[in-house]
Amino acid sequence: MRQESFERKHQETWDAVQADLQRLERGRGRDGDPGFAERYRRLCQQLSLARYRGYGAHLEGKLNALAVRGHHQLYTRRDGLGAGLARLVTEGFPRAFRQEWRLVLLAHLLFYGPFFGMILAIAWRPELVYSVVDPGSVSEMEAMYDPDAARFLKERDSDSDVLMFGFYIRNNIGIAFRTFASGVLGGAGSIFFLVYNGFFIGAVAGHLTQVGHVETFWSFVVTHGAFELTAIVLSGAAGLRLGLGLLAPGRKSRSRALAEAGKRTLPMLFGLTCFLVIAAFIEAFWSSMTALPPQAKYASGAVCWTLVYGYLLLAGRSRGA
Repeated sequence: MRQESFERKHQETWDAVQADLQRLERGRGRDGDPGFAERYRRLCQQLSLARYRGYGAHLEGKLNALAVRGHHQLYTRRDGLGAGLARLVTEGFPRAFRQEWRLVLLAHLLFYGPFFGMILAIAWRPELVYSVVDPGSVSEMEAMYDPDAARFLKERDSDSDVLMFGFYIRNNIGIAFRTFASGVLGGAGSIFFLVYNGFFIGAVAGHLTQVGHVETFWSFVVTHGAFELTAIVLSGAAGLRLGLGLLAPGRKSRSRALAEAGKRTLPMLFGLTCFLVIAAFIEAFWSSMTALPPQAKYASGAVCWTLVYGYLLLAGRSRGA
């Protein structure tokens, strides 16, 4: 394409970026126009084409100046840590979830396939629980969720709730971290932990259901499970992204591809960590309450599961995601 034709074709985009930058540099922010990031991306592509085709220093300098100013507006934080974190919650995390929908879907299948499969298998052959969980742990689980156990006959002290809150955070984050970090093994580690946790949790759920601890178990886990299980699945999806960076780096070096994959997972990691903290809080202060009827916990569980996936699927779409 001749330079004159190239300039006529893209001049409208450049003018729009110039107008965006004048508005942004006056401090009006970019909340009012979600299309700026897309126009900036096109500008960068056109700058690369101008350089490749040798259209001349004048045009290249003009586009480069716009690109530098645009980069400054997009990536320089002027609104403080609090506003940046708020943007991660309202936009960054749910957008990352949708951007990685293929890996998220795969992680769901790897976890919930074994989970539900094990519940059905134990309903058919109860002894299959021992293929996943050792007999000692099975006995501990039965005692823990026995409706006649002491923990279900009286409320836990508030000090104990706080201690359990800290314990749940440490335990949940440990599981999620292993699931994510093991993705550097070409994704195999994340696959292993997703499948293993699916089998293990499904075996426990299936066994306790079969021995009659339905209300004590399901009413305890249903609410915080919306956040905790979703976070585990998303940590697996983030780990799979790391694995892809190593296995399919494209034209980049593996180290660079891995670094970019890690950067890409940051909004997901931030969000799932928030989910784990919320899950620990609910588990310590709500799920453990014995005065509440199971129906109240089932209702709260339905609300939380709806809110979690409604948030992940819908939040941030008003800004073009």
